Amino acid sequence: MIIMAVDFGDARTGLAVCDKSEFLASPAGVITERDFDVCMQKVAAEAIARKAELIVVGYPKNMNNTIGERAEKCQAFAEGLKEMVSVPVELWDERCTTVSAHNYLNVTNTRGKKRKAVVDAVAATIILESYLGFRKNQRAAATE
Repeated sequence: MIIMAVDFGDARTGLAVCDKSEFLASPAGVITERDFDVCMQKVAAEAIARKAELIVVGYPKNMNNTIGERAEKCQAFAEGLKEMVSVPVELWDERCTTVSAHNYLNVTNTRGKKRKAVVDAVAATIILESYLGFRKNQRAAATE
């Protein structure tokens, strides 16, 4: 199944997709858009163009598991996206993914404008890898 992950942001929204076998998650670019509705439309168009069969939107809960303002925005984004596409849209806990993305980019010594351009797509890839790991573990548990 082709799954697209979304790391929604106020200015930049990162995208990642996996192959049909759900083995490899890859960055799929960044949408630079500040208008909430236009961003949703662009993400929906990208999902359709990439033939996504499921969309996973990062859900940044607080570390104490409460829902803050950022998570509420992501919830609203996911709900709006559901209205625009014919595939399921799920929220996925993304705590610390942006921090992890910055750590990956530190290791690769990616700095400045180049870093700013890719960090959101890297974060979306981390979200997708986490979700794919969950699906794989669920399937393994079902066959035991």
